[in-house]
Amino acid sequence: MPTYQSPGVYVEEVAAGARPLAGVGTAIAAFVGLTESGPFNKPTLVSNWTQFTGTFGGFVAGSYLAQSVYGYFMNGGGNCYVVRIGQDPGASGSAPRVSHPKELTAAPTAQIGRLKATALDPAAKAGDVSVQITDPGGESPSADMFKVLVKRSGEVIEEFDSATLAKGKQNVVTMVNAASKLITLEETGSGTLERPPNAETALVAPAPAVLPSRGLSADDYVGDVAERSGFAALEAVEEVTMLCVPDLMSAYQQGAIDLDTVQAVQTAMIAHCELMGDRIAILDPPPGFNAQQIKEWRVDKARYDSMYATLYWPWIQTMNPATGRLSFIPPSGHVAGIWGRNDDTRGVHKAPANEVIRGVVDIEINITRNEHDLLNPEGINCIRAFPGRGIRVWGARTLSSDPAWRYLNVRRLFNYLEETILSGTNWVVFEPNDEALWAKIRRTISAFLVQEWRSGALFGSTPDEAFYVKCDSETNPSEGIDAGQVVCEIGVAPVKPAEFVIFRLAQFSGGTSLVSE
Repeated sequence: MPTYQSPGVYVEEVAAGARPLAGVGTAIAAFVGLTESGPFNKPTLVSNWTQFTGTFGGFVAGSYLAQSVYGYFMNGGGNCYVVRIGQDPGASGSAPRVSHPKELTAAPTAQIGRLKATALDPAAKAGDVSVQITDPGGESPSADMFKVLVKRSGEVIEEFDSATLAKGKQNVVTMVNAASKLITLEETGSGTLERPPNAETALVAPAPAVLPSRGLSADDYVGDVAERSGFAALEAVEEVTMLCVPDLMSAYQQGAIDLDTVQAVQTAMIAHCELMGDRIAILDPPPGFNAQQIKEWRVDKARYDSMYATLYWPWIQTMNPATGRLSFIPPSGHVAGIWGRNDDTRGVHKAPANEVIRGVVDIEINITRNEHDLLNPEGINCIRAFPGRGIRVWGARTLSSDPAWRYLNVRRLFNYLEETILSGTNWVVFEPNDEALWAKIRRTISAFLVQEWRSGALFGSTPDEAFYVKCDSETNPSEGIDAGQVVCEIGVAPVKPAEFVIFRLAQFSGGTSLVSE
């Protein structure tokens, strides 16, 4: 309290009213896996796709991380963290030691003028396929026409005559991509439409992305907190709310790890999220499973039981720029983007389901309603294709057996409320523990929860039905005060999703009714 020594007018600023609580971020994903370049085992903030390619490179054959991050941004995701794994720690400190690198190569390509030719078979050997540009046949061809010969092992397999670079049905890209079984063409140049040079060009493998050759183990993904490696390094990043490890499945497909290792890593993901208490693991299923197999794997093999984990199935089909073909990838990255989009448009209290997945052309397997009836009770969130309504996420459950934490939006809402209250009430520490402080705490928390109730996050027709805040002498007895504790009890009634919509129709005999006056 200031001391006044001389007469005069003094103006002072004093705190009045409740201290506002600002809601924390609810949809910040973390991706762990293999990238073309970038720092190893360092959680790096990425805000858009351009920033990702500038730091970690582009799409890599044999890795799903870049495609998952791309799908995350495409579906409405905002900021995310990327952790690149695969480094062999050196004998001294953090110096890298990568021996006998394994090359994951894309399909052979060749640049022919302004045209880029890519082999449809990513396993084709360099030089096995070639493209030759020659003079066109026919009578009186125009000056811009040419003939394309596609050869394999020196033998002409395909021929496309009277092709041009101009728009129309004779466009060389249109002609080749519609009929060729060996290559695809892409126009990469700009400016004048010049005819490709008369030459034969062999398709060769592009510069490979170098990834560690040793068999990836669970330790590569899980990492170590002390060494700040793997997703354990994310313990130092409080903003993360979602954890995705899509490259776990690429390593499994390539035989680097087995299914037991997949389950060990996913169990560690769940343990990490439970330890942090503010994030949820989005698990990917193994590829190629049908409805019965995924249920058996979930129930008999991967017996996960956690409110901090979700599982989405089946895999989704997107364009793979690394190979130039459609391919199936794990859904976790796209799903994480949907969570972000849902939070921006509706709020974290809304179940992130019945949402279209952008950038997806198909799913690995279409299931029936009866099959879905088997999977939904096990916490398997299905991705389904509906005629005329696109491909949608059709489930919003956690992997918990506790009915109170069955729904994903309830768990995420509590994460949001807990983090907001935690980060917004640090001013309470070391304040005088008396009734005035208790009243300030009640006002601060109540004002925040009223806003959440008005936004539709809490159930009840009035604030009193939606929540309560209790911080008084009953929750703070003298022995608690002597121990330096202030206790505030908060109860909220979260909204639950309308998962089963039931309309009851009955047949009745119509007739007129006489109303006496």
